[in-house]
Amino acid sequence: MTLKFRLNGRMVEVKDVAGEETLLNVLREYLGLKGTKEGCGIGECGACTVLLDGAAVDSCLTAAWKANGKDVTTIGGLARKGELSPLQKAFLETGAVQCGFCTPGMVLSAQSLLNDNPDPTDEEIKTSLAGNICRCTGYQDIIEAVKKAARQIKEDA
Repeated sequence: MTLKFRLNGRMVEVKDVAGEETLLNVLREYLGLKGTKEGCGIGECGACTVLLDGAAVDSCLTAAWKANGKDVTTIGGLARKGELSPLQKAFLETGAVQCGFCTPGMVLSAQSLLNDNPDPTDEEIKTSLAGNICRCTGYQDIIEAVKKAARQIKEDA
């Protein structure tokens, strides 16, 4: 099958996609986007999280055909004009990035939350990140990064 969707703001067409392909595999293998990580492969770790029409999804569990005609945002799609997004900057500034393996999924899950809720509580942040596993940071720095980004986005508005 041929898929057409908006990827990080640009229309893409991917030909000869098998019906059982995952969105993760299309992004990594067909399109060469390695920022979306493959972790567990069963939707438990969140490393493969991308935004599908603004909502966080595990791309390892999402059939590629579900992206047809939709907007897909990967970690590479958050930066604008070569500048990191407020959320990406906050992750760096608070030390929420350590080994970096979980970071793309964490950032995109947090971005999905901030898209819907620009002023989340700690509990709302924890709930939105519940499907993402980090073995390095202990999560507190990640929560602080989301809160810092929310404040920055509010100030910039």
